[in-house]
Amino acid sequence: MTKKNITFAGIIFEGGTADEYKTGGWRKLRPILDKDKCTNCLICWVMCPDSAVIVEDGKMVGFNLEHCKGCGICAMECPDKVKAITMEEEEK
Repeated sequence: MTKKNITFAGIIFEGGTADEYKTGGWRKLRPILDKDKCTNCLICWVMCPDSAVIVEDGKMVGFNLEHCKGCGICAMECPDKVKAITMEEEEK
């Protein structure tokens, strides 16, 4: 085998991301933000496994529902005194 025949098996050429895949279509629950209650602590942004929390200028502005799978972690992690995020049935 010459050097020209060696394949690149097992080499990852770029960082892993699911940004190209819209995974929110099978969601049963959707997060709803009450902007009046939100303190912009951004715990939801840190904890979201799908990077579905949208932050602009240091403030939580909503959710990317194309990627949100409805797991509810954002609502569970929102501080008890705030509870600015609730989960609702997708059909509503």
